[in-house]
Amino acid sequence: MDAYQIAYTANERAPAVPQWLNKGDNAWQMTASTLVGIQSMPGLVILYASIVKKKWAVNSAFMALYAFAAVLICWVLVCYRMAFGDELLPFWGKGAPALGQKYLVIRARVPESRHRVTTDRYETTEPFFPMASLVYFQFTFAAITLILLAGSVLGRMNIKAWMAFVPLWLIFSYTVGAFSLWGGGFLYHWGVIDYSGGYVIHLSSGIAGLTAAYWVGPRLKSDRERFPPNNVLLMLAGAGLLWMGWSGFNGGAPYAANIDSSIAVLNTNVCAATSLLVWTSLDVVFFGKPSVIGAVQGMMTGLVCITPGAGLVQPWAAIVMGMLSGSIPWVSMMILHKKCSWLQQ
Repeated sequence: MDAYQIAYTANERAPAVPQWLNKGDNAWQMTASTLVGIQSMPGLVILYASIVKKKWAVNSAFMALYAFAAVLICWVLVCYRMAFGDELLPFWGKGAPALGQKYLVIRARVPESRHRVTTDRYETTEPFFPMASLVYFQFTFAAITLILLAGSVLGRMNIKAWMAFVPLWLIFSYTVGAFSLWGGGFLYHWGVIDYSGGYVIHLSSGIAGLTAAYWVGPRLKSDRERFPPNNVLLMLAGAGLLWMGWSGFNGGAPYAANIDSSIAVLNTNVCAATSLLVWTSLDVVFFGKPSVIGAVQGMMTGLVCITPGAGLVQPWAAIVMGMLSGSIPWVSMMILHKKCSWLQQ
């Protein structure tokens, strides 16, 4: 019996189950994609709507909702193949639709795995699932990058401006970073390793968010002085969806249901928990009481910290990374930020 046809007898073959398809890998890849999608919809939609002031709640939620839908359409129309298609430039692929059945049902290819076997022969890793699964998985990464970026301008960006910004940034920024590293571009050939989005997603969204916040300008002084969340319980619900969805974020990166994905999921949760506890402990030691917002911030810094190496480091290293991600950002936000604010006054 064919090892990849568990649900069928030796004499029975379903047309949608080609010889190369591994149902376990494909099922896990689609599950991981759904988990990453849940981080955005409804995870960050809920988190953004509840963590800002009530007057900004609907606008903030709609920014995330719009970005999720807009990125998907741009992704299948042109952006996927700009990020993972044939090379146009060392940092950009040739844009083309990823909608045709002939393209989507073929076996997936991972451009970043291309390696030299002999002097004149190269090989590329091909996961045991169709291109459609890879297209959707990578879409969820692109979508959450834009939605994370939105967090930098909540409460101070017009929704019409955001509607124009999303497709432009996706086309001219995200696809460049994705192709340069994951699409087999120049960073990949330089030997840069990004396990699951530390550079392509978090660094790019962070820098773009900082730049956007600078050009959009600060909020009103009255809004900066007091910025309480309008619904703490919903904020925690959104944060919980973000945390649990991150298992798909890092666990789906190996493109297989293998040992690496298991280690990545464990490391992801260990680092996030450690970072949350360190941040909360520092709040208690220096301010006399824990902060629920601080706990959420610690959780998020831990998740971001482990992402570039989730499947590459041992669990004890994930604890060390969690300690660093829970303490260094805490010092910069709670100590240095307040000192800088005092000096400006």
